[in-house]
Amino acid sequence: MQKISQQVKRLKLLQSPWLEIGIMALTVILSYIALSLISIGAVIPEGGMALTNIVRLMFGFFVLSFTIAIIAVLAGIGGGVIYTPLMMAFTPVNSLIIRATGLIVAMFNGLVSSGPFMKSGVGNLKLSIVCTLGYGLGGFAGAQGAIWVAGRMGLSGEGTIRIVLGVIVLALGLYFLWGSKKTEWPEVKNVDRFTARLKIPRPYYEPSIDKVINYRVKNIPMGVLAMVGIGLMSGFFGMGAGWAVVPALSMIVGVPLKIAAVTSHTIIGMGDCMTVWPYILAGAIIPLFAAPWLVGQVLGGMVGAQVLIRVRSNAIRYILIGIMCYTSFGLVTDGLAKLKYITAVPGIISIIVLLVILVVVALAITGKLPKPLVKRKQQ
Repeated sequence: MQKISQQVKRLKLLQSPWLEIGIMALTVILSYIALSLISIGAVIPEGGMALTNIVRLMFGFFVLSFTIAIIAVLAGIGGGVIYTPLMMAFTPVNSLIIRATGLIVAMFNGLVSSGPFMKSGVGNLKLSIVCTLGYGLGGFAGAQGAIWVAGRMGLSGEGTIRIVLGVIVLALGLYFLWGSKKTEWPEVKNVDRFTARLKIPRPYYEPSIDKVINYRVKNIPMGVLAMVGIGLMSGFFGMGAGWAVVPALSMIVGVPLKIAAVTSHTIIGMGDCMTVWPYILAGAIIPLFAAPWLVGQVLGGMVGAQVLIRVRSNAIRYILIGIMCYTSFGLVTDGLAKLKYITAVPGIISIIVLLVILVVVALAITGKLPKPLVKRKQQ
């Protein structure tokens, strides 16, 4: 019996997605070994960076990207929503390059994780295609606007927009906190004729409660219109938009939170393929800089997708709230700094805020939040 079980485990390792994960991991290891060997005898040009430091920096980007990808998949957001604020807070890299790479990060995170979701039956391909129409068009326009602003407007305009966006993100996070029952399993009573003709809903098996879930959707025209606006923000800031796509699908279209989180990855993956082109044409994509982020997103996205299929939607909600709060903090402080109301926030402050949010999220998931917060939430 033990031999049979061992053979079964070996067969699973040779099947998708574990086979792809193994090949990618081996490729990454061999690539960094090769780069390290090449760097030993490399000649450093005057004023240039040592190749060994470049290798270490790329490896650090890969590890960070892998971690971001897992968190992003579990929260139903694109990896760019975490990547962009972190890079703007801790590195002096040009803002346009950061935003362009952020879209690449979000795009690959969505594309890689979409396969396991669709295969498991949790993802809704028809809903994804319909919403991508609005998201992609809005994202393309937003990217064009970002390039125009970078060339013609000062920091004050971008700072104002970031503050407004940060307030919106925080408001959505608070709604998710105190309106949990409505967002987790929305009740759809009336379905308009246009939405009914599309025949979008499909039942799916929810392993966390061992039950087949049947759900309904509504307001598809309003949902597509909302996706246009979300795409505009995503394309402009290069942050991906899962933090906005998930609540829009839940609150406007009436999709259960887990379906919304899963579907958002497919929407972002397909939509950002259109959004990223203006950045590519403007020369804002640097392959050597983007490569480790892409590989990290592929591996982390595969691992995160396997976890999300089995995790409870309540945990996803708390993770999403934490991500939105941290994103809001980054947007507001960065906007105020650009308007010169405050100095740039030190990196240590950003780390402390992130750690506090992670602790609160962990307490919420384990049901150990302070009693006043729990009572207020129940009210």
